[in-house]
Amino acid sequence: MRIAVTGSIATDHLMHFPGRFADQLVADQLDRISLSFLVDELTIKRGGVAGNIAYALGVLGRAPVLVGAVGADFADYRSWLQRHGVDTSGVHVFDDVHTARFVCTTDDDMRQIASFYAGAMARARLIELQPVAERVGGVDLVLVGANDPEAMLRHTDECRQRGYDFAADPSQQLARMDGPEIRRLVEGARYLLTNDYEWELLLKKTGWTPEQVGERVGTRITTLGEKGVQIVGRDGVALEVGVVPETAKVDPTGVGDAFRAGFLAGTSQGLSLERSAQLGSLVAVLVLETDGPQEWRWDRGSALDRLQQAYGPDAAAEIAPALPA
Repeated sequence: MRIAVTGSIATDHLMHFPGRFADQLVADQLDRISLSFLVDELTIKRGGVAGNIAYALGVLGRAPVLVGAVGADFADYRSWLQRHGVDTSGVHVFDDVHTARFVCTTDDDMRQIASFYAGAMARARLIELQPVAERVGGVDLVLVGANDPEAMLRHTDECRQRGYDFAADPSQQLARMDGPEIRRLVEGARYLLTNDYEWELLLKKTGWTPEQVGERVGTRITTLGEKGVQIVGRDGVALEVGVVPETAKVDPTGVGDAFRAGFLAGTSQGLSLERSAQLGSLVAVLVLETDGPQEWRWDRGSALDRLQQAYGPDAAAEIAPALPA
């Protein structure tokens, strides 16, 4: 099963604030907020939701096709992705702008304040999927991740027109999009992926009930942070999957992207939704325990041990055939 991953491709500028954002906020003065946080750490990492998901799918042996828009500064990033099994032939380079940048500060509670510079990402609306699909011999699923909003809508429209299965993963762009745009983005998706806050925001903006969403998508996957993930099919039956216990909380950036990659790697190899979510939870915790969304490393033996400890020997045995060496 060939997966095309569309969405942002960016560099992450990650900082740490040694304190709690909540302690710096004055409830009745939020309309006058003006804060500067003195940080004690800065790291620059490769990121963007599409870059993170494609990297993880590549590490998991799925050879994804990355589709997005970048600037002339992408050469090193491209080489990195290619070395980790990602087909970058769907990446379009625009020499007159920078690749997008994500600037994020994380406090001691793992809360984050971030800004995102679109740069080349704004040109993603110019990308057509069909030439990419033809060049790689066809695609079985298109993940439509957070991107230029016009690009996201173009990609979902094209998927419906050409009959490509797609996963709607609006993520941070729910804040930018209005109800009609979100409804257009979600309609007909094989999978709808959000976290719990984004799910409530989606319902609020679309005016849909959970049942009405269920009539329009194949399967809803909602991540719940430390509480795991909820999977709801068209029949409305909910399946709850717990997390893999972490050994440390280092950096939450990219954890949601990692879950998506593990989940899609599982479903693409015929695992059940439950087993796919368990694999996604494993990859997510590997990212949580690492400084940066693409700095984690794969070890099959350790992965199987952790799956067995979290979900039992039967789960580990069923997931094992889908894991790379």
